[in-house]
Amino acid sequence: MASEDFDAYDLPTASPPKPHQGHKKTWQELRNAAREIRKNITRITPSPPGNFQFREISSDMEDPYTRLYFLGVPEKGRDSTLLKVDIDDSTDSESGNEQSQSALFWISPVFERQPNTNAVPMSREEQLMRERKRLGSYGLTSYEFLAEDGLFIFPANNSLYVCYDNDSLDVPTEIPTSTFGARLDPKICPCNSDMVAFIHELDIWLTCLHSGKEIRLTHAHKGDVRLEDDPISAGVPGFVIQEEFDRYTGYWWCPKFQRLPDGRKMYRLLYEEVDETDVEILSIFSPTGQEPNCSELYRYPKAGANNAYSNLKLLEIIISFSGAITQVEDIQVKDLCMKEALFDACPWAEYLSRAGWTPDGKYIYAVLIDRLQMKQAVMLISPSIFYTATTPGSCSSFIQCIYEETSDIWINVHDLLHFFPQTSESEISFIYASEKSGYRHLYIIKSQLCLVMNGNKSLQIGQGDQTDSYVSCKVISEVPITSGQWVVLPKELWVDESKHLVYFMALKDSPLESHLYVTRYDQPSPVQQLTQPCHSHSVHISQDFSKYVTVYSSLKSPPQSAVYKIVHTEWGHIRASYLGSLTPKIDTFGYTPPNLFQYPSRAGHVAYGLYFLPRMREPGKRYPTVLFVYGGPQVQMVSNSFKGQRFLRLHTLAAEGYVVVVIDGRGSSNRGLHFEGVLKNSLGTVEITDQVEGLLWLASQNDFIDMSRVAIHGWSYGGYLSLMGLAQRGDIFKVAIAGAPVVSWELYDTGYTERYIGLPQSNPDVYKAGNVLTYIDMLPDNETKLLLIHGLIDENVHFRHSSVLINHLVTSCKPHQLQIYPNERHGIRNHEASEHYKTTVLKFLQDYL
Repeated sequence: MASEDFDAYDLPTASPPKPHQGHKKTWQELRNAAREIRKNITRITPSPPGNFQFREISSDMEDPYTRLYFLGVPEKGRDSTLLKVDIDDSTDSESGNEQSQSALFWISPVFERQPNTNAVPMSREEQLMRERKRLGSYGLTSYEFLAEDGLFIFPANNSLYVCYDNDSLDVPTEIPTSTFGARLDPKICPCNSDMVAFIHELDIWLTCLHSGKEIRLTHAHKGDVRLEDDPISAGVPGFVIQEEFDRYTGYWWCPKFQRLPDGRKMYRLLYEEVDETDVEILSIFSPTGQEPNCSELYRYPKAGANNAYSNLKLLEIIISFSGAITQVEDIQVKDLCMKEALFDACPWAEYLSRAGWTPDGKYIYAVLIDRLQMKQAVMLISPSIFYTATTPGSCSSFIQCIYEETSDIWINVHDLLHFFPQTSESEISFIYASEKSGYRHLYIIKSQLCLVMNGNKSLQIGQGDQTDSYVSCKVISEVPITSGQWVVLPKELWVDESKHLVYFMALKDSPLESHLYVTRYDQPSPVQQLTQPCHSHSVHISQDFSKYVTVYSSLKSPPQSAVYKIVHTEWGHIRASYLGSLTPKIDTFGYTPPNLFQYPSRAGHVAYGLYFLPRMREPGKRYPTVLFVYGGPQVQMVSNSFKGQRFLRLHTLAAEGYVVVVIDGRGSSNRGLHFEGVLKNSLGTVEITDQVEGLLWLASQNDFIDMSRVAIHGWSYGGYLSLMGLAQRGDIFKVAIAGAPVVSWELYDTGYTERYIGLPQSNPDVYKAGNVLTYIDMLPDNETKLLLIHGLIDENVHFRHSSVLINHLVTSCKPHQLQIYPNERHGIRNHEASEHYKTTVLKFLQDYL
């Protein structure tokens, strides 16, 4: 709880509380206002392109050129589709400044027509995956691509479609199947484009494009009606891995095939088998559920309870002598197990956060994390450790740790891993990221590999723990590539081995702007910024490192996209040269962007925030204010990027006469591990202090905030803090609107909760201090100050949180209002429900603020 000295700013005298003056709008008038703002923001915020893929095309008839594919919404269209542009390298601009250029690429569709993606209702599996990925767009949302063949595979209408780009408009063809139900997560075999794997009913299947033959590769899931009788799946990660570790797939093709002695080809497919036998089953009431009980069942591991158990397995797919797949008999499939299950060999580990193959296909890698997420290891696994019941694994197989680290805060997962080709059988080198310095940075690491002979390991196994049966880690060298008080972003990494360069996204020059940077990894070198300043960028680089495409925006300018050529000068300098734009410039007339502010925090750091001002603001007049809050880890709200559709609700509030304030306090992401780590064992106890401090500072510097009329509003973790703010600082917040709030951390999942506050069995006081119910008596009881909003079929923050809170509010006779959305999950996706939500918020604030 905040101490009184945080209120010590010299604030102007606030006007006394008073009822709403002037005309009160009707429900319909508020609805129309929300509609109008949505229309205006949508006009200047078209869906930006994404999912980029470069392809180099050459022929005997013309010079080589580059084609760029991407998902985007065509002009006058509504749904996302696959588009393409051809790029002429000779038109680059020496200035590299797109502001002085007018080159707009000619965009054309890949398809003559695409399937109607709204033809059939989305399966539950697809709905849930969209929730995990936070997808809001419609139409095509993903595709698989093989550049050599111009081959595209994409899911739509619970089915799979194939098409080729051969310079003529193709019509996607549905891939035939004998299955019923959704086919998801397709993957083209990288060394045989005829084979495409996919997930169907929690098992892995294989289809052959030319013959149409189909085979089920795994038989983990039985397809029983009763969830409790069918706990095993193949190729699909469990809920916690998807939601809290951002891994959405559970199988990986080996990049190389192996030629067998008899001439046949063997393809390997690594997959994760997940056993959820011990995971609790929750029943969530759903008006759209199957009769007779109208409920949906989910496996959901609550904090302190059992997680799913996973293991790695290996499929060997052997093709007949002819190489053609004309019938199922042409394929021989072996399903192999590890000699010792991965988590039995590494009993300290709890989660498989990442997995895959080294580029040469020689090894499997697996990134393991312990339950409290304070220890991490990168494991290298020999494929020969996998065996069938009749064919034992080779005695020369091994599991070896090639890197490990520990943290006294927690370890954030990332995708920053690149293996180099081996130059010695006894060593392996790779680039990996670590926050050991307090900031995420890149390191080049060389580790010793143990050659196992006759079953005897040349290194001691089980570093410090004789129950571990893997070769312990021996790092030969670990050299930082980047350093400083700034962070490398966790998603993208591109390594140009021919020039010894590594490209990455980072917040080096400002914590508010993401940029593309490059530096050498073989020797100390300066870090060079390639993207244009004064914007935030999202970048994709071509495979030959000659070009990149960026989607960029700022607080004042909507998202745009442009292509650049990467130019290397003779002095070793690298610059970006503008080639052309994918999007036209947008007229933002009438748009009022939010304002950025920063202030010196009493904790010793610079804090950042945004504020939205009412339309037609009168100088000197104080306005009711809404503090829009998230406040939790892994999220950054304040950045120099466009706040259009994502902050639509905030523009709506500003248009209706409210000041809206957004603050990134301690605990938010991209400021370093120690900044975020303030929340360790402290959820719910420090965030409101920072939010109030920032709000009071802003009010002390300006004359537009009426501190007697301040609301707090947020969703998810922000809903949780809205409740905590009303309870802990009722002197500041007159009303609270809590959307989908966490109420008790004992009801939330293992992966998130235990990362920040440990196990409830070990930290009962920490769980109690972070429980909203602990503060129930501090919630107001004299008038309506609380509005709860929740989707009834929310499978992430279950409605159980709100129902428990409501029960305690009723028991304590605390006034509140409740708005339920029966058909919504954790995010409000339905247009009509979203409109109703915004109107409800406006009506509540008009009546009570």
